Amino acid sequence: MPDNQTIIRFDAADAAAGGTPRPFAKAVRAGDFVFVSGQVPAVDGEIITGGIIAQSEQVIQNIIDVLKLADCTLADVVKVGIWLDDPRDFSSFNSVFSQHFIDHPPARSTVQSSLMVDAKIEMDVTAYKPL
Repeated sequence: MPDNQTIIRFDAADAAAGGTPRPFAKAVRAGDFVFVSGQVPAVDGEIITGGIIAQSEQVIQNIIDVLKLADCTLADVVKVGIWLDDPRDFSSFNSVFSQHFIDHPPARSTVQSSLMVDAKIEMDVTAYKPL
Protein backbone atom coordinates (compact mmCIF):
# COMPACT_ATOMS: atom_id res chain seq x y z
CA MET A 1 0.00 0.00 0.00
CA PRO A 2 1.38 3.47 -0.85
CA ASP A 3 2.62 5.73 1.94
CA ASN A 4 1.03 9.09 2.62
CA GLN A 5 3.58 10.89 0.41
CA THR A 6 2.40 9.11 -2.74
CA ILE A 7 0.72 10.95 -5.60
CA ILE A 8 -1.68 8.92 -7.73
CA ARG A 9 -3.41 10.29 -10.83
CA PHE A 10 -6.73 8.67 -11.71
CA ASP A 11 -7.53 8.53 -15.42
CA ALA A 12 -7.24 11.35 -17.87
CA ALA A 13 -10.33 13.52 -18.11
CA ASP A 14 -12.93 12.34 -20.59
CA ALA A 15 -12.60 13.76 -24.07
CA ALA A 16 -14.54 16.90 -24.85
CA ALA A 17 -17.19 17.05 -27.55
CA GLY A 18 -15.67 16.00 -30.86
CA GLY A 19 -13.11 13.76 -29.12
CA THR A 20 -10.72 16.55 -28.14
CA PRO A 21 -8.48 15.28 -25.31
CA ARG A 22 -8.30 17.26 -22.08
CA PRO A 23 -4.91 17.79 -20.40
CA PHE A 24 -5.78 16.95 -16.80
CA ALA A 25 -6.64 14.02 -14.55
CA LYS A 26 -10.14 13.23 -13.32
CA ALA A 27 -8.70 13.12 -9.81
CA VAL A 28 -5.38 13.14 -8.01
CA ARG A 29 -4.65 11.53 -4.65
CA ALA A 30 -1.93 13.32 -2.70
CA GLY A 31 -1.37 11.45 0.54
CA ASP A 32 -4.70 11.13 2.32
CA PHE A 33 -6.47 13.75 0.18
CA VAL A 34 -8.23 13.20 -3.15
CA PHE A 35 -8.74 16.23 -5.39
CA VAL A 36 -11.47 15.79 -8.01
CA SER A 37 -11.24 18.02 -11.06
CA GLY A 38 -14.18 20.26 -11.87
CA GLN A 39 -17.11 18.28 -13.20
CA VAL A 40 -19.74 19.61 -15.56
CA PRO A 41 -23.05 17.96 -16.45
CA ALA A 42 -21.61 15.97 -19.35
CA VAL A 43 -22.21 12.46 -20.58
CA ASP A 44 -19.85 11.16 -23.27
CA GLY A 45 -18.37 14.64 -23.68
CA GLU A 46 -21.71 16.35 -24.31
CA ILE A 47 -23.48 18.68 -21.88
CA ILE A 48 -26.88 17.23 -21.03
CA THR A 49 -30.05 19.14 -21.74
CA GLY A 50 -32.25 20.34 -18.93
CA GLY A 51 -32.33 22.89 -16.19
CA ILE A 52 -30.27 23.33 -13.07
CA ILE A 53 -31.86 20.37 -11.25
CA ALA A 54 -31.04 17.84 -14.01
CA GLN A 55 -27.59 19.33 -14.53
CA SER A 56 -26.84 19.33 -10.79
CA GLU A 57 -27.85 15.68 -10.48
CA GLN A 58 -25.55 14.79 -13.41
CA VAL A 59 -22.62 16.71 -11.93
CA ILE A 60 -23.01 14.94 -8.59
CA GLN A 61 -23.26 11.56 -10.34
CA ASN A 62 -20.07 12.37 -12.26
CA ILE A 63 -18.35 13.24 -8.97
CA ILE A 64 -19.55 9.98 -7.39
CA ASP A 65 -18.11 8.08 -10.37
CA VAL A 66 -14.73 9.82 -10.10
CA LEU A 67 -14.58 9.38 -6.32
CA LYS A 68 -15.03 5.62 -6.82
CA LEU A 69 -11.76 5.56 -8.78
CA ALA A 70 -10.03 6.54 -5.51
CA ASP A 71 -12.18 4.24 -3.36
CA CYS A 72 -14.04 7.26 -1.91
CA THR A 73 -17.68 8.25 -1.53
CA LEU A 74 -19.52 11.51 -0.91
CA ALA A 75 -19.14 10.78 2.83
CA ASP A 76 -15.37 11.35 2.40
CA VAL A 77 -15.82 14.80 0.84
CA VAL A 78 -14.57 17.62 3.07
CA LYS A 79 -14.65 20.62 0.69
CA VAL A 80 -16.79 21.50 -2.32
CA GLY A 81 -16.36 24.33 -4.82
CA ILE A 82 -19.35 25.28 -6.94
CA TRP A 83 -19.62 27.64 -9.88
CA LEU A 84 -23.12 28.58 -10.97
CA ASP A 85 -23.69 30.33 -14.29
CA ASP A 86 -26.83 32.04 -12.95
CA PRO A 87 -27.11 33.06 -9.29
CA ARG A 88 -30.89 32.61 -9.50
CA ASP A 89 -30.20 28.84 -9.60
CA PHE A 90 -28.73 28.89 -6.06
CA SER A 91 -31.86 27.66 -4.23
CA SER A 92 -32.64 24.96 -6.80
CA PHE A 93 -29.05 23.74 -6.69
CA ASN A 94 -29.17 23.65 -2.87
CA SER A 95 -32.26 21.42 -3.01
CA VAL A 96 -30.27 18.84 -5.02
CA PHE A 97 -27.04 19.26 -3.03
CA SER A 98 -28.79 18.76 0.30
CA GLN A 99 -30.20 15.41 -0.82
CA HIS A 100 -26.69 14.05 -1.37
CA PHE A 101 -24.86 15.55 1.61
CA ILE A 102 -27.33 14.84 4.43
CA ASP A 103 -25.22 13.05 7.05
CA HIS A 104 -21.76 14.40 6.18
CA PRO A 105 -22.05 18.04 5.04
CA PRO A 106 -18.72 19.38 3.72
CA ALA A 107 -17.31 22.88 3.81
CA ARG A 108 -18.43 24.67 0.65
CA SER A 109 -17.91 27.74 -1.50
CA THR A 110 -20.38 28.81 -4.17
CA VAL A 111 -19.78 31.58 -6.68
CA GLN A 112 -21.44 32.91 -9.79
CA SER A 113 -19.22 32.70 -12.84
CA SER A 114 -19.38 32.33 -16.58
CA LEU A 115 -18.38 28.76 -17.40
CA MET A 116 -16.01 27.47 -20.06
CA VAL A 117 -18.71 25.26 -21.54
CA ASP A 118 -22.43 25.76 -22.12
CA ALA A 119 -23.46 24.42 -18.72
CA LYS A 120 -25.28 25.85 -15.73
CA ILE A 121 -22.92 24.39 -13.11
CA GLU A 122 -19.41 23.13 -12.43
CA MET A 123 -18.34 21.49 -9.20
CA ASP A 124 -15.09 20.16 -7.76
CA VAL A 125 -14.48 18.35 -4.49
CA THR A 126 -11.71 17.45 -2.10
CA ALA A 127 -12.07 14.19 -0.20
CA TYR A 128 -10.11 12.93 2.79
CA LYS A 129 -9.56 9.21 3.19
CA PRO A 130 -6.43 7.90 4.86
CA LEU A 131 -4.60 5.23 2.92
